[in-house]
Amino acid sequence: MGDASPSCVERSVLILYGSETGNAQEVAEELGALTERLHFTTHVSELNQCKPELLSSYTLTLFVASTTGQGDLPANARQFWKSLLLKKLPPTFLEGVNFACFGLGDSSYPKFNWAIRKLYKRLLQLGANEIYPTGEADQQHPEGLEGTFLPWMTDFRKHLLDRHPLPDGQHPIPDDEQLPPKWILQLGEEKEAVLKPNPPLKTDPEAPADEYPGLHHLDHDSRPIPHTLSATLTGNRRVTPQKHWQDVRHVTLTVPDAVSYVPGDMIAITPKGSPADAQVLIDLMGWQDQADQPISLVPTGATASPPPIPNLESYPNLTLRALLVDYLDLRGIPRRSFFSIIAHYTSDEMHKERLLEFTNPEYLDELWDYTTRPRRSIVEILHEFDTVKIPWQHAISVLPVMRARQFSLASGGQRKQTADGKTQFELLIAIVKYQTVIKRIREGVCTKYLSVLRPGSTLQVQLQPGGLNSSVQQLTAATVLIGPGTGIAPLRSMLWEKAALVQAYREQNPGVTPPVGPTVLLYGGRNRESDFFFEEEWAELSKLIPLQVLTAFSRDQQRKVYVQDTIRENFALFFRLLHDMQGSVYICGSSGRMPQAVREALIEAFQNGGAPVPGQPFTRAQAEEYLVKLEKIGRYKQETW
Repeated sequence: MGDASPSCVERSVLILYGSETGNAQEVAEELGALTERLHFTTHVSELNQCKPELLSSYTLTLFVASTTGQGDLPANARQFWKSLLLKKLPPTFLEGVNFACFGLGDSSYPKFNWAIRKLYKRLLQLGANEIYPTGEADQQHPEGLEGTFLPWMTDFRKHLLDRHPLPDGQHPIPDDEQLPPKWILQLGEEKEAVLKPNPPLKTDPEAPADEYPGLHHLDHDSRPIPHTLSATLTGNRRVTPQKHWQDVRHVTLTVPDAVSYVPGDMIAITPKGSPADAQVLIDLMGWQDQADQPISLVPTGATASPPPIPNLESYPNLTLRALLVDYLDLRGIPRRSFFSIIAHYTSDEMHKERLLEFTNPEYLDELWDYTTRPRRSIVEILHEFDTVKIPWQHAISVLPVMRARQFSLASGGQRKQTADGKTQFELLIAIVKYQTVIKRIREGVCTKYLSVLRPGSTLQVQLQPGGLNSSVQQLTAATVLIGPGTGIAPLRSMLWEKAALVQAYREQNPGVTPPVGPTVLLYGGRNRESDFFFEEEWAELSKLIPLQVLTAFSRDQQRKVYVQDTIRENFALFFRLLHDMQGSVYICGSSGRMPQAVREALIEAFQNGGAPVPGQPFTRAQAEEYLVKLEKIGRYKQETW
């Protein structure tokens, strides 16, 4: 089916997103605001909430998806994706569906934006009609995701107006006119209990402060977050010296139930904000009278849309203050759309003009310099634009919801269970704290929350599948594990898992040497003394499995040495494991330059470390081709953040 007729009576748009950390959802919501301004009836939803056969009842469907793991769709899109892959679907299944796609990715990954590309290809195979070229955002872009999204969205808006012109006399809702919020807060019924404001963070009297130095907060998280496990914090130990520039924690959580997980899986933790920030905002906005009254969340009927916070109605005695501390991210760096929303809440012309300037695509670099570069938070921006007064009823539609942060599990094998049979999760977390160009100390919202939690605290956590997907066969074969810094976490999980498989084999086959390939662990840090995490365990594991540990400590000598330099010093070893022994390589850690530098060094290893045929080493092109082949068959995997 070709283009829908412009005179199409119904103007309806379905916007579906697959989002892991919330970025794709925010993009989908921004596109939703755009289509509403063009008078389309708009529905925004997770991909899994939609059945493919419903797509044809909309004038237009927009797909927004980020790529996770090894080119996969996010968890909240996989069900929808599976339903598109059914063999029985005819090539006309999505005939009459008009669509456009936008993907979010990170070009330091080999499978950049694969999720949206796979989805796009499948939609075409099933007969859907693309009405606008796919946009692809890159996390590594100098101006972040906005750098690609904004120009794409601006052109897409123009295209939509040409394709679906408005009837005579009707105009797009201008950007300076406010769209009605979909959900608002209202005062609730008084409960029998007298409501008290949350006490500020302080040393809890339940235990002496010196029992856990620096860990002064005991928190019991009772938020009704869906799909969570209630975990007890049993360890929160600093593993870098006090004088070291970075505070890295070995965090241990336990749950009473038997829960299975595999290397590469993650724990998602939804942090809480600070009562001090909540108080600052309450004072700035003049919400003192409502702050500690019971409230509830109600739909306005503007359009049917899912509530911004699921299960909120189950929160006991919800108040505005509790909402600000437990659910809204006041320390987040706002997206561009935040400025256009808050511009409606000031009557100061100078402030309004400045706020709207930040939303202009032409001033994207200014927005970047004001927000992302100095990591300026929402609470600071509202402090600077102090004429902005948000009605408390609109807090939920203006302020972003706190997102869960993902951490790779560091436990595997025997470390997955405690002596008394509980399931154990171990994490290695770098506490984010640094100074920015505006000379202010910045702290990560989640790591700040975790940094003072005392053992005995309870957290609501989500166990999420990771993207490493290593089969037993891969785990027991030859393996190369490359992980600088906290990138070591999922690799430690793999090593303990490998040790458990070898032990189980020995028990079942006494006296027989287990058929297990060698493992090379390549670890990178600054100083052997300060940040060689789990050093004592590598010696222990070497007794259980054939393990060789190579290191690259950048600051222990005059010349800086990184993991890629250590690969270059051992070309023959890497060629033998990854070519001759058909091994797999796993790269974990920071998503900046490291993955690309490691990739380049491995290509050189294939060129210089040996030869597929004696006397005939790979050419550069053949070495690159060999590495691409490893990616395709799942023997080259990357999990970076």
